[in-house]
Amino acid sequence: MRRALIPICCIALLAAGCGGGGPPVTDSERRVGAEQHPQLLSQFGGAYEERQAAYVASLGEKLAANAGLERQCTFTLVNTDVVNAFAVPGCYIYITRGLLGIVNSEAELASVLAHELGHIAANHSERQQRRSIIRSLGVLAVSMLSGSERLSQIAGAAAGLFTLRYSRSHEYEADDLGLTYLRRAGYDPYAAADMLNALGRHQAFLSSTRGRDSAKGIPEWALTHPLTENRVARAGEAAAATGLADDELPEREAEYLRAVDGLLYGDDPAQGFVTGRRFAHPVMRIGFEAPSGFTLTNSPQAILLEGPDGVRGEFAGGRMPAAGLQGYARALLANLLRDAPVEVAPARPFSANGVPALLVPASVRTREGEVPVTLAAYDAGGGAVYHFVLVGPAAGAAQALFESFRLLTAAEAAGLRPRRIRVVAPAPGETVATLARRMAAEQPLDHLLMLNGRRRGEPLRPGQPLKLVVTAAR
Repeated sequence: MRRALIPICCIALLAAGCGGGGPPVTDSERRVGAEQHPQLLSQFGGAYEERQAAYVASLGEKLAANAGLERQCTFTLVNTDVVNAFAVPGCYIYITRGLLGIVNSEAELASVLAHELGHIAANHSERQQRRSIIRSLGVLAVSMLSGSERLSQIAGAAAGLFTLRYSRSHEYEADDLGLTYLRRAGYDPYAAADMLNALGRHQAFLSSTRGRDSAKGIPEWALTHPLTENRVARAGEAAAATGLADDELPEREAEYLRAVDGLLYGDDPAQGFVTGRRFAHPVMRIGFEAPSGFTLTNSPQAILLEGPDGVRGEFAGGRMPAAGLQGYARALLANLLRDAPVEVAPARPFSANGVPALLVPASVRTREGEVPVTLAAYDAGGGAVYHFVLVGPAAGAAQALFESFRLLTAAEAAGLRPRRIRVVAPAPGETVATLARRMAAEQPLDHLLMLNGRRRGEPLRPGQPLKLVVTAAR
């Protein structure tokens, strides 16, 4: 989370196409893509500009040339650990660094890029436009019930409506086109099925850890690119239909691992760190801990919260206005609940670990009854102010959350360090279990197996490189 007061919106996949069969990208499509590009980067945390960005762009251009879109596309590595890939009109294609972390070969990454190029070449965005309009109307309907689109977003009611999902036929068409581009570029066509399996492993890992108060939800790719068993099997059958044997064409595993060595993994320090139910920011020097039953998801603008009984909310911040904490709370509620039939109870001052704070209960009248909204705002000093907003029956759990906010000591802030992927060749006698002890990750053994596409009990090959997640040096 960065300090901001920007509305949260779910843009998990505004996946779109630009042209059918690889014709030139039109000027109007380029204008649309250019307009959306900075907005997308803002939502996802900006472009990731370390050396892996050039690698992704180079590989993307290689695939684009084989899709008839040479020098017409822009490939961007996005600074988020969400596992995703998507495209917008104008042939702007985005790969997240979270996706790079779970990929294990250049051919697998190439299959993702080829798939997105398939959506573009098949002009799927135009075909989905009517559905997108219908979803937009659905958002408006939800907003009319509560009187606030932002409230609807925070409550989670509109989140799925902002997601442009492809039909099964569109996914299959993009898979088929992508396989063609992959083979033309000289990569193993079986890598497409390998990539889908990697995404499936990642989804399964997150599903299992979510039950243990994991901060991460189901990956966006899984929501927008359905990972059905039929689709994975179909990808393998399509590869076999090429007449090529598995591994007849290269996957370029070693080249890929060299490229991702040193990649930032997990949260960017500029957005703070989510660890289970805890959030801590080394620059802002703040932190909090959510009660059991809550999950936290980091984003560039805010920390998104989900709690028991359907409670949803956000944690974010800004600058203290001249009107002070009371003025900040009033302005935030006015922005959040504008034009809504709302009742605001008197504000109650309290202290959270020595930090002056204000609790403001409110409720919004809807056709289905009262919706509780609770705001807690904090004067962190130096002109910094932060807040929680929860929608739903928060009750005692919310009070524990609100009282957990605190300022970090200099030593605590200094101890918060990012994690990076390091590629290592196991020493003689080392096993997956001993390597897992070096992992700076939750469930280290399962995490290592997921990242490297390995099974329990599978022996290591001598000198076989593996990805580890380690804490970066100071």
